[in-house]
Amino acid sequence: MSRAESPAGDAEGRGAGVRAGAPQRDRAESVARATDVPRDGAPPAAAGPVPPAEVAAGRPLWSLGIFRSELVTTFRRWRTLTLLGVLAAVPVLIGIAIRIETADGGPVGDGGGQGPAFFTQITNNGLFLVFAALAATLPVFLPMAVGVVAGDAIAGEANSGTLRYLLVAPAGRTRLLLAKYTAALVFCLAATLAVAVSALVAGALLFPVGDVTTISGTRISFGEGLLRALLIALLVAASLTGLAALGLFVSTLTGSGVAAMATTVGLVVTAQILNTIPQLDAVHPYLFPHYWLSFADVLREPVLWDDVLRNLGLQGVYAAVFGSAAWARFTTKDITA
Repeated sequence: MSRAESPAGDAEGRGAGVRAGAPQRDRAESVARATDVPRDGAPPAAAGPVPPAEVAAGRPLWSLGIFRSELVTTFRRWRTLTLLGVLAAVPVLIGIAIRIETADGGPVGDGGGQGPAFFTQITNNGLFLVFAALAATLPVFLPMAVGVVAGDAIAGEANSGTLRYLLVAPAGRTRLLLAKYTAALVFCLAATLAVAVSALVAGALLFPVGDVTTISGTRISFGEGLLRALLIALLVAASLTGLAALGLFVSTLTGSGVAAMATTVGLVVTAQILNTIPQLDAVHPYLFPHYWLSFADVLREPVLWDDVLRNLGLQGVYAAVFGSAAWARFTTKDITA
């Protein structure tokens, strides 16, 4: 009996098939993400091959399937879940630290200069923990998390060798880039809400809640305070949209996910440093983090919208400029991985 006919040879052949099939499964998953077709599904054989140009022309630029696929891929990664967990833990640690510090009736510190003076109000109203946590995480923690996700969007796929399979027809580069950016925007909202919801729960458990005293000295109801807290969370998420576009552009410039993430975070740190140098006052209004803390004006009575609108406009400019640059780079880039 030949080796191929023997049971051992048969088992060995099956083992080789399994080993050879592993990369094929990874590729099949990538193709399924790009084409919205399940791995075990296939077009009818009688239909014959369809030219990629015709398929792409027959599909809309945007479809819910590829967006849903990118969203699931982004939020099922352990790295993403870890980032959200760390962000949610920050308000809890702040609340516990303030609770311990004020256990003997002493006052709260000034917050170390982190944004508006919300920290001194936390012991009087736990809702202020939401504002304080957002002010503390916006300069560093939230941008770093967004920089990691946006910077890895394209470069991470190239580094893992799945980018070529995501670009098979009918996905297309523009549709894939739109899906990547939209998933990054959803992460911006999810990260901000993780901080806000965690802070709200911790504040309600550790401190009293009630009517809110605004920065202007007037009092509003707790319900209106909650609505303003939600508006502030949305404004903070919108403040990160320009950074997400910048990170996506950087991600199209390299095939290394680590390099793209490090570069994006480095740009955040650089912009923050430049924003603190008095000699560069003329440049400050054009730096994407300059108006980040303008959300504090929502807690005034009446609300001051000038800097808030400037921030939204600036983020829109960054999103348009670097989003266009990412599209121009990605649609003309030679994909080798």
